Amino acid sequence: MEKRKNLLVILPFCLFITVFFLWALLLPDREFSPRENRYLQTCPSFSFEKLFNGSFTKDFEAYCSDQFALRERWIELKAALELGQGKRENNGIFLCRDDRLIEAFFAPDGDELERRSAMVKRLADNVEAPVTLALIPTSAELYGEQLPEGVVNDSQQAVIDSVYTQAAVSGADIASSLRIHDEEDLFYRTDHHWTSLGAFRAYERLGNALGYSPLPLESFSPQIVSDSFCGTAYSSSGFFWIKPDRIETLVREPENLLIRRFESQEPVYGKLYFDEYLSTKDQYRFFLGGNAPRVVIDTGNPDAPSLLLIRDSFADSLVPFLLSHFGRIHLLDLRYYRDSVSDYVQENRIDQVCVLYSVSDFCTDSNLALMTG
Repeated sequence: MEKRKNLLVILPFCLFITVFFLWALLLPDREFSPRENRYLQTCPSFSFEKLFNGSFTKDFEAYCSDQFALRERWIELKAALELGQGKRENNGIFLCRDDRLIEAFFAPDGDELERRSAMVKRLADNVEAPVTLALIPTSAELYGEQLPEGVVNDSQQAVIDSVYTQAAVSGADIASSLRIHDEEDLFYRTDHHWTSLGAFRAYERLGNALGYSPLPLESFSPQIVSDSFCGTAYSSSGFFWIKPDRIETLVREPENLLIRRFESQEPVYGKLYFDEYLSTKDQYRFFLGGNAPRVVIDTGNPDAPSLLLIRDSFADSLVPFLLSHFGRIHLLDLRYYRDSVSDYVQENRIDQVCVLYSVSDFCTDSNLALMTG
């Protein structure tokens, strides 16, 4: 009788394992997971060298995990079960009110902040154009009260205040502008970037530092271009059941705009908005086409001053608002641009320089040191 009971447990379990093993064996390998937004491990090639140095077994273990049948469904089920037990976090992403996904912020120590502030100060010392520093708080700062009690979430405002003081350059108080309007949809719920409305609120405050008078919100034309955006936080979280974000534009693309993307020595002519990316996983690339070492935008206003943005990807959705105030806008992404920044400022006769980064990127990007060259 006891053996029969054991068999009733063991046989279904073995059948379950066998079915999923055969299913995974027969299915073709998937190279990319749209929901997780990452490339998956495919079947590794075998060699005795790889076997003995351990790389084959490590890759094969990753392969079995990545190619497991219905992998994304299991990830979603795991997240749902843990949520039912009161755990609102998965892979460092917290599920908060209104299905907002937030990653807590951890500040670097004082010495690291001092070192990074000195890089901005050195840039200002090396160029003749005035330098403005614009640090952008993330949703963890604006909506940090939604995080579970006891979660470590350091103050980004304290970081901003410390860096602005030590860098000794003009600082744009973007944080205050966003905080005043925190009831608006300033950040995507599923992504770390700000929305077009969030970028507009920063544009308003940035005018004080860069010397332009911002246009009122009423002068822009809102247009929803996507209602299916699931960003980086969504991909990391496993909370795959939450509703997607909408992507909205406020600025129509001017007809006299000339955009050149320098992904190599020869420029590729670009656009303000790339509709083709709205049908891909990384829909934020809709703005300016995503990352590029260097982008140069001629706005058709030759008498207006030129601006250099040393930036991260938050600038992509901010640039449309700046077109009315500058004749030529240069964007440098130091993750990919390796030439001297100070030489670039001189050679291109830049009138103003703005270092625009989210607080989290400013604290972690190892390429900031290239500003000093």
